[in-house]
Amino acid sequence: MASKSEKDTDGFSAQEREAMKERAAELKAQARRSREADKAAADAADVKAKLEQMPDEDRRLAERVHALVLEAAPALAPKLYYGQPGYALEGKVVCFFRSGQMDKERYSTFGFSAKAALDDSSGLWGTSYALLEPSDAALAALAELVKQAVG
Repeated sequence: MASKSEKDTDGFSAQEREAMKERAAELKAQARRSREADKAAADAADVKAKLEQMPDEDRRLAERVHALVLEAAPALAPKLYYGQPGYALEGKVVCFFRSGQMDKERYSTFGFSAKAALDDSSGLWGTSYALLEPSDAALAALAELVKQAVG
């Protein structure tokens, strides 16, 4: 048992106060992780809901692209980006899908933000691609771009 001189006026020893500070920090970190997990789950649910709202043709394409992105780069987290499905790394959107029918365009697109690591030595690289019934080869090429984009 700690002697009276080892206790401060609050009745706790320095060791006890340090243990309480460590526990408070653990609880804060746990709450932060829980909030982040809740936000990530909510963001993923928002993207899923957006996919379900799309016209059938775009929805089927968007679902294929969604699965492709998550398989090619599991570190990317789905989240809405200007009201369309986006995929973020550390909270920053790297790539995104745009529904052509919802945007009243003639085709859907898949694009990359400035956060994507697509820079090459030529100084010229694509940042947006039209998707109109892409072939398996085109989707494989897109998967490679997604992998490259996350670095």
